[in-house]
Amino acid sequence: MREQNNFMAGIKDGFPICLGYLSVAFAFGITAVNSGLDIWQAVLISMLNVTSAGQLAGVPIIVGGGTLLELGATQLIINLRYALMSVSLSQKFGKSVRLVDKFLVSFVNTDEVFAVSSSKGMDVGRKYMYGITLTPFIGWTLGTLLGAVAGNILPAIVISALGIAIYAMFVAIVTPVARKERPVLLCSLFAIALSCVFNFIPFLSKHISSGFIIIICTIVASVVFALVAPLPPEQEKEVDIDG
Repeated sequence: MREQNNFMAGIKDGFPICLGYLSVAFAFGITAVNSGLDIWQAVLISMLNVTSAGQLAGVPIIVGGGTLLELGATQLIINLRYALMSVSLSQKFGKSVRLVDKFLVSFVNTDEVFAVSSSKGMDVGRKYMYGITLTPFIGWTLGTLLGAVAGNILPAIVISALGIAIYAMFVAIVTPVARKERPVLLCSLFAIALSCVFNFIPFLSKHISSGFIIIICTIVASVVFALVAPLPPEQEKEVDIDG
């Protein structure tokens, strides 16, 4: 099979992802600084993680003085899907992709990078993968920097408004799927209800940290609906990581 192994082609395919990440990372930068982190801390987090959901969940744990166990478990659960995506994407790697390349590419194998790379009608080589991961990484880091700096300059009312943008993004991601798939909608509502229980019951909110609340709500909601509403056999084949 032919192999797409052009660095500039990767840059070109990654540029729209880069532009999309600017706005999301901008919101994260504002949220991080508004939570009490320094600008350099917010930027360093984005440079070392490149995961919007994981970073957003990690900030309150860091600011609240949570344990490394909380932080690690939260990131593992939230970002576990990347392991599956990396395994799936590796099936499309051409012969030019070495073991070290796989490790480096997996660092920025985001949902969008995975979707674009997997949609190619041919194998993808290491030069292409470095190109398509470089531009989103730059966009994510730059967006965080701009948002963090803006958080120290813009009026408080503007910061508050922009700070909810990243939460709106997650709602926008879930809503289309929830409208089509009733189990997804019910699972989301169940997780929200669990979160409210932990938040509004004084004993729970006082003795259980935000990091463990995220872990508990995620695991319980996922397990309950995996048992109550499992995927039908035909959909299981569609999401098989072997393609």
